Amino acid sequence: MKFLRLGPAGAEKPHVQDSAGRVFDLAPLTGDTDGAFLSGDGIARTRAALDDGALPAVDDPGDGSGLRLGAPIARPTAVLCIGQNYAAHAAESGSAPPDVPILFFKHPNTVVGPHDEVLIPRGAEKVDWEVELGAVIGRRASYLDTAEEALSHVAGYVLADDISERAFQKDQSGGQWSKGKCAETFNPVGPWLVPADEIDDPQALSLRSWVNGEPRQDSSTADMIFGVGEIVRHLSQYLTLEPGDLVITGTPEGVAMSGRFPYLKPGDVVEMQIDSLGAQRNQVKSA
Repeated sequence: MKFLRLGPAGAEKPHVQDSAGRVFDLAPLTGDTDGAFLSGDGIARTRAALDDGALPAVDDPGDGSGLRLGAPIARPTAVLCIGQNYAAHAAESGSAPPDVPILFFKHPNTVVGPHDEVLIPRGAEKVDWEVELGAVIGRRASYLDTAEEALSHVAGYVLADDISERAFQKDQSGGQWSKGKCAETFNPVGPWLVPADEIDDPQALSLRSWVNGEPRQDSSTADMIFGVGEIVRHLSQYLTLEPGDLVITGTPEGVAMSGRFPYLKPGDVVEMQIDSLGAQRNQVKSA
């Protein structure tokens, strides 16, 4: 089962795709795939409605032939990001692996659809890609005791691209990273939200990226320094995670900041994929 949202930007409607690839309208259950839906047992209610034949089928599969495919979750209340969570990426960034998770934030309005254009902001010269596993929170989480308990607060998983402007991030930051993370379109998400109980092990997923068809990143979430459960547990000691919040968990080596590849420019095409979570394709344009 996969949750998706179809329609123009800002007017997407929630849908679900079953195991046979058929797409159904979620309007009888919810107005959107948001925190209230997830915390209100929305995934289980959707399964029951599919089993009962209670959802209307739709013709448009969201494959680009008709309606636009939006981000699979409504605009989250927070986008929490973990930095340098793969040892090889920390090394290519010139840093030692962290002892505790590094937290920074992206503005929620950076979230766009998986095939939307990525805009290079005014004055930018070092726009970079970062394929990442995203965890969507399904229940309010505060002061969790174990990683296992923390995983029970994850509703599902998504593919995310933590687009970054490295000069804004490092040279103009004043010591914080978010200036380089928050430009318009800097967080393509989707195509789907896959329920957590349909992912056997979030630490056993291959993730890859390409630019103009050339391979860039090729790794596994098994290489994370801090796994999803530990990230959520750790964050819950410092803040309260709300249903619908998006936690993106770090990127592996193979980004432009390594010096091995050029930064993005108008006309480039960035593609990303994570096992079981689908693929993205984004054209790069100047803002």
